[in-house]
Amino acid sequence: MFKILEKTFRAGTVTKDYPDGAAVSPAYRGQPRFDFANWRDPRSTASVCPTGAIEVSDSGQLRTVTVDYGHCIFCGECAGAASGGAVTVTPRFELAATRRSDLRVTAEYTLDSSGAQGALLRGPAEIGAKLKREIHRVLGRSLAIREVDAGSCNGCELEIVALNNSLYDIERFGIQFVASPRHADMLLVTGPVTRNMELALRKTYAATPDPKLVVAVGTCGIGGGIFGVNYATCGGVDQVVPVDVYIPGCPPRPEALLYGILLAVGRLGA
Repeated sequence: MFKILEKTFRAGTVTKDYPDGAAVSPAYRGQPRFDFANWRDPRSTASVCPTGAIEVSDSGQLRTVTVDYGHCIFCGECAGAASGGAVTVTPRFELAATRRSDLRVTAEYTLDSSGAQGALLRGPAEIGAKLKREIHRVLGRSLAIREVDAGSCNGCELEIVALNNSLYDIERFGIQFVASPRHADMLLVTGPVTRNMELALRKTYAATPDPKLVVAVGTCGIGGGIFGVNYATCGGVDQVVPVDVYIPGCPPRPEALLYGILLAVGRLGA
């Protein structure tokens, strides 16, 4: 017992003071950032995207480029394919949004008669511009979460489990995981919803008392990921039950999960 106490005192506090200390390693592969003004050929970049998160469409003398962070798995292939440093991978992870459309950014360019891309006509607004003071405002509230694996590869589950370790310690915010949806305020749903889990998810949602929140976790939870919609999967969680917050990533790191959960708590108290 005394040896355990001695080790505890020597280790000191190991819990991250997020959201006050949100720094991550510069090597962390987070949000790709696009320099739309200097992105000369989006087509070559879009061609290497494994999930189709980058779409390029031409119509007359107009080119529209759409980047969907809800489909992005943060693989970094786009940065390798783009010339002139037009695409860079950043360590940013605070991307959770309350509307699916907020995860899509669009830019428009002119096209000349030969089809060559010209000047940038309209660039996108920065996504995820949530004020941190709003998160601080809701930290004192309690929240009970029921996690639902609707068909995940369990990558997201590994990050969710980490929320309870001493490094992230989600319970310090009054947030805890519960075994029954009848005791839950929030459903944290992972994976593309498989056909076999569709009914189970609907029943879990119905069993959760109002007011309730649903958070779609990861690229699969947002839009089906690399699986999409097929004979075995329904696609994103919002194809089965309403979703209040979307957390991008493949998988999202624990801080990104915590950011999205705290964002959802703010909606619950609105």
